[in-house]
Amino acid sequence: MLFNSVISWYFKKRIQQVQYGIENPFEVQHNLWESLIEAGKQTVFGKLHGYNSLLNPNDYRNNVPIQTYESLKPYIMRLMAGHQHELWPTEIKWFAKSSGTTSEKSKFIPVSFEALDECQFRGARDLMTLYCHNNPDSKIFEGKSLMIGGSHEINRLDSNSYCGDLSAVMMNNLPFWVNLLRTPKQEIALMSDWEVKLEKMAQSTLDVDVTSISGVPTWTMLLMNRILHKTGASNILEIWPNLELYMHGGVGFDPYRRPFNKLIPSDKMKYMETYNASEGFFGIQDTLEPTGDLLLMMDYGIYYEFMPMSDLGKTEPKTKTLEEVEVDKNYAIIITTNAGLWRYMLGDTVMFTSVKPFRFRITGRTKLFINAFGEELMIDNAEVAMAEACKRTNAEIKEYTAAPVYLENEESGGHQWLIEFEKAPDSIKQFQYELDTLLKSVNSDYEAKRAGDMALKPPQIHVCNQGTFYKWMKEKGKLGGQNKVPRLSNDRKIVEEILALMKN
Repeated sequence: MLFNSVISWYFKKRIQQVQYGIENPFEVQHNLWESLIEAGKQTVFGKLHGYNSLLNPNDYRNNVPIQTYESLKPYIMRLMAGHQHELWPTEIKWFAKSSGTTSEKSKFIPVSFEALDECQFRGARDLMTLYCHNNPDSKIFEGKSLMIGGSHEINRLDSNSYCGDLSAVMMNNLPFWVNLLRTPKQEIALMSDWEVKLEKMAQSTLDVDVTSISGVPTWTMLLMNRILHKTGASNILEIWPNLELYMHGGVGFDPYRRPFNKLIPSDKMKYMETYNASEGFFGIQDTLEPTGDLLLMMDYGIYYEFMPMSDLGKTEPKTKTLEEVEVDKNYAIIITTNAGLWRYMLGDTVMFTSVKPFRFRITGRTKLFINAFGEELMIDNAEVAMAEACKRTNAEIKEYTAAPVYLENEESGGHQWLIEFEKAPDSIKQFQYELDTLLKSVNSDYEAKRAGDMALKPPQIHVCNQGTFYKWMKEKGKLGGQNKVPRLSNDRKIVEEILALMKN
């Protein structure tokens, strides 16, 4: 009890700094920009782009082009080969491996000490700060936090550095006292063979008093179902009666809400969303509302710019600073970080729901959409429609993906949805109707293209056998960790791979 009180106090004392960032966002961001540019002057990239002559953020926008992973890759590869100061002035020994969501090729994101301490770890601490602030009677630190992460390996280009999933990078650098609060043991948590790890995690946590869980919903559900299978328990609270918080991110949670409520049948269970990636930690749900928006975190060593979607793909796109953004408009995020990602296009899109304070929701990815027929279907449209369609048809989703269908002979095209249900709807035809109706209600472009079936036919629903997406992820070497099934693709590559897998 005393330990819980002391740890809770430790996290709560940060709330004043969080509040300062909320009340003074422009000052915090401007000061951060100045410190980042000062650090950048000592780097190869900074010298090449004239950082010594940059006087203000407007100079920065006008003189430093927007970067992608491809444009920064030569610097990153030299970093991985052991050459320091390419992008950041301090030593970088860790690289977060990310396969992205639309490419099979791995990306290796440099992770500096500053990015770990002032961004990723600060984000994790602030998550607990906000939770304890909103739940003053919480007993979360009387038990353990179950962390479902990935694995790491020695960098093949330089034996003095390492690469791995972001979760594995963080676990390897956690302060010693944090390991007293988490489970399972590190040698299990960092295992690379997901199927072996799943079994060992289930076995090793059966008798642990787990009070919180963090992880991607898909892998968390797999673990909980494995535990129920091993024990014969009807729900996870029979195993972990003091479980009170699930921290999630990476994918929209709404389609998973019903399955989680079945696994954890308690109205006292809390869910908090985070927005972090290999490139940085950006937002935290700071309210207890089930579908609360995310608070943009200002003092994590990340300077923000926002590109209107109308500028995406232009030769000379314009960006807006935090002072210039508007609510209810889609923006692609451009970040400058304390690991040397300079004006880096993250690949995610967001929409601000408030500017006092700055709260937002993730609307998709710059490459994760379907726009084969002018319908501009974004991932947030799909997540909202899918969740409500499940609710209306008493269904539960495990995984899904969708892609366009191109029909010949001047016929209308359409969308094909490959869905693996946790609980199938009573009628697939009714589910198809509800999904189509809901997509029309949340996307006017989709609605217009569906008018009279002239440009777009009703969605095709293809029900996948149990385990189909698991097999596809395994075939791709993407089991566990932060790996996710891409929800929408503007081509048929992923859909065709999964359909071919089902025929074998």
